[in-house]
Amino acid sequence: MTDTAASPVTLPDAQTVTAVKHWTDKLFSFRVTRPTSLRFRSGEFVMIGLLGDNGKPLLRAYSIASPAWDDELEFYSIKVPDGPLTSKLQHIQVGEQIILRPKPVGTLVLDALLPGKRLWFFATGTGFAPFASLLRDPDTYERYEQVIMMHTCRDVAELEYGRELINDIRQDDMLAELMGEGFADKLKYYPTTTREESPVMGRITDNLRNGKVFADLGIEGIDREHDRGMVCGSLAFNTDMKEVLEEFGLEEGANSDPKQYVVEKAFVGDGV
Repeated sequence: MTDTAASPVTLPDAQTVTAVKHWTDKLFSFRVTRPTSLRFRSGEFVMIGLLGDNGKPLLRAYSIASPAWDDELEFYSIKVPDGPLTSKLQHIQVGEQIILRPKPVGTLVLDALLPGKRLWFFATGTGFAPFASLLRDPDTYERYEQVIMMHTCRDVAELEYGRELINDIRQDDMLAELMGEGFADKLKYYPTTTREESPVMGRITDNLRNGKVFADLGIEGIDREHDRGMVCGSLAFNTDMKEVLEEFGLEEGANSDPKQYVVEKAFVGDGV
């Protein structure tokens, strides 16, 4: 990080880093203070960043990984050695500051879906972030009888952020009290890898089309009447998932026009 980027941000939108964890050489998460005026729906994103070498803000869209009730904000990010932002952001430390523009938006919100019985979260890589928020929101479990988190990465280590979060959700007494008795029984987790060998392998799209996920979880296939979906990943993944979900008869919705599935279009990509 340059001296300019490391200096405390002297802007009204500055927030202080409270925790940083490096999961792999390519992935890290961090927490920052939350503006008292910030209100958001679980699954939304905000613009965050640092001062660039020219002294001007360098901002990108990041999904908020913490739930709407959390006193702090959490973010989950890739590290890109030559990325304009993450090449600097990956070196932040506790006590330093980032820029946060407190204007949350996004399509991965429960209100953008029609009522249903089963909710699917489909993510690759750091696309898990908005679902980290929704998975810890009581409203998710109040609206749906079952929640299925499908997450695919190339290597096993890249799944660890999601694995740890799912384990914490299932074992956290505070969350159980907040979300109601038996909420964890509604949650099914289906992690897979595409390169390194693991207990379950394969792309999300393939495991949906060939029915493997349904057989492994002992559930029926996706149907238009009861199933709802949210998608977050690379542009190519999002495009492929739209095709798969529409093969099942689902239609894409939006905040202004709720349907059976939604896709996040502001995902942080590999060039950040």
